[in-house]
Amino acid sequence: MKALLVLEDGFALEGRSVNGACDCGGEVIFNTGMTGYQELLTDPSYTGQMVCMTWPLIGNYGINAEDMESGKVHLNALLMKECCMTPSNWRAEKSLPDFLKEQGVPCIDGLDTRALTRHLRLHGAMRGVVSTDISDPGALAVRAASLPSMEGQNLVDVVTPSKPWILNGLHAEDAELDSEGRYAWKGTGTPLAVYDFGIKWNIVRLLEAEGFEPLMLPASFTCDQVCRLGAEAVFLSNGPGDPAVLGREIAEIRKLMDVLPIAGICLGHQLLGHAVGGSTRKLKFGHHGCNHPVKDLATGHVEISSQNHGFCVDLAGVPDVEITHVNLNDGTLEGFAHTIHPVLAVQHHPEACPGPSDSRYFFNRFREMIRNRSGRAN
Repeated sequence: MKALLVLEDGFALEGRSVNGACDCGGEVIFNTGMTGYQELLTDPSYTGQMVCMTWPLIGNYGINAEDMESGKVHLNALLMKECCMTPSNWRAEKSLPDFLKEQGVPCIDGLDTRALTRHLRLHGAMRGVVSTDISDPGALAVRAASLPSMEGQNLVDVVTPSKPWILNGLHAEDAELDSEGRYAWKGTGTPLAVYDFGIKWNIVRLLEAEGFEPLMLPASFTCDQVCRLGAEAVFLSNGPGDPAVLGREIAEIRKLMDVLPIAGICLGHQLLGHAVGGSTRKLKFGHHGCNHPVKDLATGHVEISSQNHGFCVDLAGVPDVEITHVNLNDGTLEGFAHTIHPVLAVQHHPEACPGPSDSRYFFNRFREMIRNRSGRAN
């Protein structure tokens, strides 16, 4: 079925919808990963976006239950050069187009993804509309321009849970608190309060592997509520949207810095950046892929990292912070620590699945920070 993709500036491409009629829009970005499309699809950080895959063939190893990063697909549409209709892999349980059809998400192929990626690199990420119903590029461009900009959008409220939960194998389960807001920790590890701004499940798995017992919380949880839980540390997850509009969350994080060790990834890194006195700004076309070089300034090692963010942190002039990581492609901030409070944050994804795994030491570094703080307290 013929589909037309049009950006807000009038740039248009023809393709086809491989899983039915569609008419939707969102911020159009590109991702340079060759693999990991299922993890991308189910990553809540892509809420409100239509993702163009730069690798020309997507879907060849299919979809399986084990590779889910959340309970559903979050992006608005997947755009590609060629979709593999019949996967070939021993782990495959269904095809990519069938999975997206079940989820009600358009799967568009036949696009000139090289032209689209080049346009976005030159002019920046922008809003777009894809439709099988409307063939007038001008009308679709007007619709695209009327969509809300990613700047100023609070999308955390769209993906954050309504109540605490835990991960049990391949499923999320509600966690009950008592009448005073306390949680009966199971004793499987260090009690960890995890703010779920749109968390990827592999973060939870790696926290468990590092010896934590994570309890995922709604973004609305206050510092007082966290303290009543009996947690020994706090973790801030990834998530979608503009961090600058999350004033309530930033204020609570600022309070938590005085009482508990905190680590953050991606959006969590950005919110911590605001909490320590920094700011964030929109990148031209963001960092989306699994081949971005990041330098660890403490060791001098260069790590190949997975990235998915459209905003970056600026800590210029902020006292008592130490820059720990930088992006070697454009020099933007990739990580920092606080010299007074036990705070650790990285912009990239050390939990990347299927990889790369160069940065997974971050979870151990968080564990060591907690241990060192406990030793000073004693």
